[in-house]
Amino acid sequence: MSTATLTSKGQITIPKDVREGLGVGTGDRVEFIDEGGGMYRMVAATRDVRTLKGVIARPAKPVTVEDMLGAVRRKGGRR
Repeated sequence: MSTATLTSKGQITIPKDVREGLGVGTGDRVEFIDEGGGMYRMVAATRDVRTLKGVIARPAKPVTVEDMLGAVRRKGGRR
């Protein structure tokens, strides 16, 4: 188990093994998620955009700009 000490300014140094496990380094951001009961989860808030590849399936056929605008109008979007 890794531990860290809180400074008088409210800062901590994240132990090396935790940084490596999260895949974070200098300048990266982390988020603290309240799990309740005094427990927090720390997650890396920065990801390489390439990790999103394949998250959304390709459409069966290409969609035209006109089709996209029509869909927005049907859903109530106005400009």
